[in-house]
Amino acid sequence: MRQLRAFLAVAGHRHFRRAADALHLTQPAVSRLIADLEGELDVRLFDRSTREVVPTEAGRYLEQALSRVLDELDGVLAHAVAQADPLRGRVRIAAVPTLSAGLVPPAIARCAVDHPALDILLRDQTQAQVLDAVRGGEVDFGLCVEPATAEEFDAETILRDPFLLVCRADHAFAARQGVTWKALAHEALILLDHASGSRRLIDAAFAARGIAVHVALEVGHPHTAFRMVEAGLGVTVTPALSLDALRPGLVALKITPEVRRDVTLVRRRARSLSPPAQTVWDTFRTLALTLA
Repeated sequence: MRQLRAFLAVAGHRHFRRAADALHLTQPAVSRLIADLEGELDVRLFDRSTREVVPTEAGRYLEQALSRVLDELDGVLAHAVAQADPLRGRVRIAAVPTLSAGLVPPAIARCAVDHPALDILLRDQTQAQVLDAVRGGEVDFGLCVEPATAEEFDAETILRDPFLLVCRADHAFAARQGVTWKALAHEALILLDHASGSRRLIDAAFAARGIAVHVALEVGHPHTAFRMVEAGLGVTVTPALSLDALRPGLVALKITPEVRRDVTLVRRRARSLSPPAQTVWDTFRTLALTLA
């Protein structure tokens, strides 16, 4: 690289001393660099006279090609330096819908205030898609619900999010302080579909207690479930973080005994995060501690 940059300086200035001044080197040092380059390439790059230095035909070709290549290389190196800055760069994350709507917005907002040079790109995806995106390196990290295949990832649980019951304000449950899982046995349930990481845990909560339930509707997002409840089609079991989308006329109740889902950050196993991605990961952890 020192030889190539010395060559471009001499070709541009047509003079060894002026090139040496531009490079902050001595003239003999520049002469040695050019001589070494010509020796390695086994071609003469300059015709020298007492008055000027003129590139040969091979030198002119090399000058044109190198100017473009080194400009691109400088851009690549500048990008690498930016990526090493923990407060500057692009971070790609994927999150399941209940977290995209609940935990992700305040985390991105905090990054925007504390680290405005970070550029965060979000994918709002199902649990399986989030894990696939992390596994394939399409995102820096994912935010999901305790992955069933945790051995594939480096994972950190940052929050334990309880499941709640949501019903209409005129429902018989609404006047209670809470309900039991068994009390839901005869209710028309509106649940997240099996693409959701939460559905597996909800089904397990009923199965562990030997409760047979009537699932009236399966939906892809808590907001849709709330609209169905609002229409009088049943009640829903939903994570507490989804309550930001709760509409007037609906009531959220505790379910006993309490069952929680683990909100988990995941990245590829044995792969370190870039400094910007680590900054965003740490922001999620800090925010989760505040919520907890």
